[in-house]
Amino acid sequence: MNYRGPYRVRADKNAPMPEILHPQDAIVRVLRSCICGSDLHLYHGLVPDTRVGSTFGHEFIGEVVEVGAGIENLKVGDRVMVPFNIACGKCAFCRQELYGNCHESNPEATAVGGIFGYSHTAGGYAGGQAEYVRVPYADVGPVVIPDWMDPDDAVLLTDVVPTGYQAAEMAGIQPGDTVVVFGAGPIGIMAAKCSWLFGAARVIIIDHVDYRLEFAERYAQCEAVNFRSIGDPVVFIKTVTDSLGADVCIDAVGCEAAGNTMNSLLGRYLMLQGGSTTALHWAINSVKKGGIVSIVGVYGPTNSLVPIGNVLNKGITIRANQASVKRLLPKLIQHVKDGVINPKELITHRVPLEEVGDAYHLFSSKLDDCIKTVLIPPSASI
Repeated sequence: MNYRGPYRVRADKNAPMPEILHPQDAIVRVLRSCICGSDLHLYHGLVPDTRVGSTFGHEFIGEVVEVGAGIENLKVGDRVMVPFNIACGKCAFCRQELYGNCHESNPEATAVGGIFGYSHTAGGYAGGQAEYVRVPYADVGPVVIPDWMDPDDAVLLTDVVPTGYQAAEMAGIQPGDTVVVFGAGPIGIMAAKCSWLFGAARVIIIDHVDYRLEFAERYAQCEAVNFRSIGDPVVFIKTVTDSLGADVCIDAVGCEAAGNTMNSLLGRYLMLQGGSTTALHWAINSVKKGGIVSIVGVYGPTNSLVPIGNVLNKGITIRANQASVKRLLPKLIQHVKDGVINPKELITHRVPLEEVGDAYHLFSSKLDDCIKTVLIPPSASI
């Protein structure tokens, strides 16, 4: 996959084979990769320093075909799921299992660790929407896929499931809580699903795309509401919570939120702030006093307009982070094995990697009731 500029990606059949550049590297032959909602921020030209010629893709699984001299935990032939975070495993933050905040893997910035295929602001690493990919710090991130696990489940454990799960975890959900999730994309749907695991008594998901709301209602057994049918979402939430507000609100939308003209103009079209903050406004204003707002939607590094006065006056706790995939994988693998979570049900489209341009158009334009798209490289054998 090769990025040629906003709204233009194409298959590149002459891409060079990645090489071992460090003793801690491995080369992985990709078996499945996904297009993530946050890949669309790159595709739409909203992420700074996204360079022409880049290969996207931070959700992938594959087979190890070569390892560096310093690799001890992997061998050629292992089939692995590769967390989207690139983590050294040794810095102060990795030692706290904050793998998304690694202080060593991103030479381009200090605010975020390295991420596969996510612009030079996240380290400039090539991504997994390819046949082969170089995996740095390969003794740290990759986890061998259990023999019993479906590869379609495995690939969704590299981002969607842990990010949705961590959204619910960060929200500090208590038994009996009312949880509101803004955004019915794959992450929001998974956050709604996982909210039940923490004891939520009521889960409401809000979006404006009807087919996604119908999917979320069925998959996550939650209430699904189209914000275009309810007027002000904040007033709606207050109305259905005895005027108190939700115990927890989760922003699973991020920088491309619709629903407010000013925010869309400033954040998406003029790019005067780090994205449209509409969902974040709604979350802050809908949560109860003393409640928690959990943010997993992606925003740019520049300043953004948020109602910080309301955060103070309501005593709100805001928690946000990139998912720490490596930390969560043991628990989530067990949830898949026990049938608690069925990630592959999110997959609606499987597209050959050679048709990556069509796949991006399909996902970006929300055509054919698309929820999640998986790319299959021509050399994939499972």
